[in-house]
Amino acid sequence: MHLRVVICASLLGLASPAAGPVLPTSSARDRCVIERVVDGDTFWCRDGRKVRMIGMDTPERGQGESYTQAREALLELIPEGSTVLLERDVERFDRYRRWLEWVWADTLLVNERMVADGWAVLLTIPPNVRYVDRLTTAQGRARGEKRGLWATDGFSCPPADFRRKTC
Repeated sequence: MHLRVVICASLLGLASPAAGPVLPTSSARDRCVIERVVDGDTFWCRDGRKVRMIGMDTPERGQGESYTQAREALLELIPEGSTVLLERDVERFDRYRRWLEWVWADTLLVNERMVADGWAVLLTIPPNVRYVDRLTTAQGRARGEKRGLWATDGFSCPPADFRRKTC
């Protein structure tokens, strides 16, 4: 009963982060034991699924220390061998056939924490926008407070631009 009240209050904008955790609302949830973290936004589950975290983007391997720092930040949140809860949104897979998921470690939305700590930038690809408002707020705060890679100009070449070879 208490969980339902927290979720409903949050959806109505009545609960603040201090009011307690807001847990995944979707009935489409699944567990994953972390096998290997590839980078700051992609990992493998022990059952063979390759997961791409929704709503965020982190530096690519060729981006040097920024890549390493983002990967290490994700490893701290979801160490290999740990179990996370995966929450799907509308689209199931990306063009590389990776599972698109919101990732929960207990009551922590890992996607949001990576953005809030400055290790990832917002990447919105509709229709998977369930938590976009939360990530938008998190990025504004992280950038304003120069957290993570914002402190070192680590996003001077955003990951999407790096992939397009425009910087």
